[in-house]
Amino acid sequence: MAAKLKELDSAEAIEEFVDEVAHLVRTQVAAVIGNVGLVAPCVVVISLAMQWLWGKPMISHAQADYVLHSLSLFTPSTLLFAAFTGVLLFASSLIAGWAENFFVLHRLDSALRFNPRITAFLGAGRAGRWAAFARRNISGFAANISLGFMLGLVPPVLGFLGLGLDVRHVTLSTGQLAAAVAAYGREALATPAVWQGMLACMAALPLIGACNLLMSFFLAFRLALRAHNVGGLDRSRIYRAIRSRLRVQPASFLVPRA
Repeated sequence: MAAKLKELDSAEAIEEFVDEVAHLVRTQVAAVIGNVGLVAPCVVVISLAMQWLWGKPMISHAQADYVLHSLSLFTPSTLLFAAFTGVLLFASSLIAGWAENFFVLHRLDSALRFNPRITAFLGAGRAGRWAAFARRNISGFAANISLGFMLGLVPPVLGFLGLGLDVRHVTLSTGQLAAAVAAYGREALATPAVWQGMLACMAALPLIGACNLLMSFFLAFRLALRAHNVGGLDRSRIYRAIRSRLRVQPASFLVPRA
């Protein structure tokens, strides 16, 4: 997306940039759907297995009650925390970019490939494959590892400082809701209060995902504009083109155009 900002001298270039934005949004939506579709049944199966093996589910009823309250669409902080999680997603992408640039700048793939001790231990062929693997995946490893640490550590640190911010990641929230469903069991799930709480959480999940993606995308977009010194006139043209695409072809951000 950032590469498309280098040439914005024509209407066609603006449209190509909007196409790139639409492609990016579609891939992120597909990734979210894939994550959510996989994590929910996996968590339910694991929780039921724990119930069968040790006599208790993954989380207790009290924890399940907290999940239904904290993820509810009617809890004011739900979407605020989801937007804050988008900031953490953006920060993890910065760390990923830094890690990849550091890896390339210092030629660490060549160090892995030709270091005498490494080649003596792994062999020249295997060392070359490991170096190529690291070169391809260092960015993804850095992004996921840093995001995991931030999701786990940033809220307690901010809580210690008096800032009551928490994370609401769409995949993690889906897993929490699935664990709550498994913890309640069939009898509790038949009660109206539990069903209403579940429906409120399920309604919040798409909005949590949207806040995650929109906040991280907005910050990345702003950074790209500043990095390429895109002026106010070109920014207005970009915003106008994106709004026009949303108004005329909103489905293009979800499915490819024919």
